Amino acid sequence: MLHRKIYQLCADGREVCVFLRDQQRWIENARIVDLEGDLVTIRYETEEEDEISSWEEMVRLESIGAVTQKLASVSRGTIELAISEDCPEAEQIHPRSPDTNGES
Repeated sequence: MLHRKIYQLCADGREVCVFLRDQQRWIENARIVDLEGDLVTIRYETEEEDEISSWEEMVRLESIGAVTQKLASVSRGTIELAISEDCPEAEQIHPRSPDTNGES
């Protein structure tokens, strides 16, 4: 099951976080770039002081304890979010009136 999921994440090219249980550490913001047999190639970057380093590690499939991926994010900045009134009329959801209890 994990093998298939790793293969799917590799094909999708999505950013993931990988927990290596034998090293008890997380690799964050990584991409799974290759899966060959039981070897998984993971590419990621680290930032220390004013230097950014790119890394590529090959790990065994059985050393991967967990894989997570971000589903969505929302900026905390001062971005004005769209509200329902900004949607086209055809896409707006209007509340039902109390006298139409779903009966026709």
